[in-house]
Amino acid sequence: MAFCKNLGGLLRQGTVSQTGNVPVQSMLGSLLYMSTKLFVGGLSWGTDDQSLREAFSNFGEVIDSKVIVDRETGRSRGFGFVNFPDESAANAAILEMDGKVCV
Repeated sequence: MAFCKNLGGLLRQGTVSQTGNVPVQSMLGSLLYMSTKLFVGGLSWGTDDQSLREAFSNFGEVIDSKVIVDRETGRSRGFGFVNFPDESAANAAILEMDGKVCV
């Protein structure tokens, strides 16, 4: 099963405050919450959750991978999400996979 046709931009899904685009910080203001959930676009129609997980498992443990599917057809909508347990694995995936063309 094909993984992707042209892997689009990977975007880190950051947490923002309820009042605007300001990153949420801890009560002490010293810790910034960094998300490790990545948006993956440009997936082929045949991509499923397992093949997405396998493609990103080279960068570290994958907590969750989800391809978003059309409700009526059950076919991939061409994008999904991959969640890593740590920021270093997410950053490595971004650096390696961003803009990658797959066959």
